[in-house]
Amino acid sequence: MGKALDGVRILDFTHVQSGPTCTQLLAWFGADVIKVERAGAGDITREQLRDIPDVDSLYFTMLNHNKRSVTIDTKNPEGKQVLEALIQKCDVLVENFAPGALDRMGFTWERIQELNPRMIVASVKGFGPGPYEDCKVYENVAQCAGGAASTTGFDDGPPVVTGAQIGDSGTGLHLALGIVTALYQRTQTGRGQRVLAAMQDGVLNLCRVKLRDQQRLERTGVMKEYPQYPNGKFGEAVPRAGNASGGGQPGWILKCKGWETDPNAYIYFITQAPVWAKICNVIGKEEWATDPDYATPAARLPRLKEIFAEIERWTMTKTKFEAMQILNKYDIPCGPILSMKEIAEEPSLRQTGTIVEVDHPTRGKYLTVGNPIKLSDSPTEVKRSPLLGEHTDEVMAELGYSPEQISALRTAGAI
Repeated sequence: MGKALDGVRILDFTHVQSGPTCTQLLAWFGADVIKVERAGAGDITREQLRDIPDVDSLYFTMLNHNKRSVTIDTKNPEGKQVLEALIQKCDVLVENFAPGALDRMGFTWERIQELNPRMIVASVKGFGPGPYEDCKVYENVAQCAGGAASTTGFDDGPPVVTGAQIGDSGTGLHLALGIVTALYQRTQTGRGQRVLAAMQDGVLNLCRVKLRDQQRLERTGVMKEYPQYPNGKFGEAVPRAGNASGGGQPGWILKCKGWETDPNAYIYFITQAPVWAKICNVIGKEEWATDPDYATPAARLPRLKEIFAEIERWTMTKTKFEAMQILNKYDIPCGPILSMKEIAEEPSLRQTGTIVEVDHPTRGKYLTVGNPIKLSDSPTEVKRSPLLGEHTDEVMAELGYSPEQISALRTAGAI
């Protein structure tokens, strides 16, 4: 059975994380992704954060699976001709250059349309049109500008960025959806179009519940689901809520047995209203189920700190996995705080392809994330990342270049 994106050819001008996340996802779905790199250097992440000398880093290998690598000097006139031939043969060009870089290379939208009217040009930028559109943006800048940092952390501390790469990888996921949507529309219009995913926009989309809360705060002056209620003060902007969800299901991270020596011996516990009586029975506070001070969600809101302290006295007598086993019997929503070591060693994640072991010719075996999206008719096979320029000759031959012409282009420094 074929892959979902069989027959789609992607010209990948991306580097570092946001763009490669997008193109890797498309490659996992079966697109032929041709990664264009600089001869002798390639994507800068090939050498960033190396743990083995002179070997492609995990940073690179984990973002460039299932792709083919070609080297082209786009400043060389003959190299530019090769690139023009690729544009004519490909369906999508993806780039995350600095603003204006593609234009300076001589490949404006108008020029690309001349070469291939069906071409979809997809871009990751830091900001969309506006006062900051020419600014350089990295992951943590996007988290700060998109509203995530101001709403993350505890109220008595500074803003905090999250370890989840919601600016880079999150925007790459948004861009992939935009590309697939544009490809679908092209089946009806026959035309290419531009697709833009700005990192600020992507982060804000993932922070939409905080924009919801900003409007609630402006209307009511208080948000009862936040830990600042009832004794704290609310200002003009959505505050940092610690480990509270800020939604209708109050939750908190609680210590478990062994927390003194294990920094991840914790569990996230949600006091969901339909199972409140079961929670009371489990922690030995049966009287709370009928006590008017605790029996209803509204009554519990101003007492959440006291309630979670009592629940924590119970969780501290169990490991996080023991607590999970007990709580799941009663459908009490909870989740262990899993370390990266625990995730890497979890057998079920290997079985589903969420964690994959890949063999690399110079690195050897390493772990990587697999496709988080599972299609029943298009299973993903995670293939190793390409060596620098590994497929240059192969792709050139597909463009119609003879071995002699390829040799001449290499001598001229075009590839």
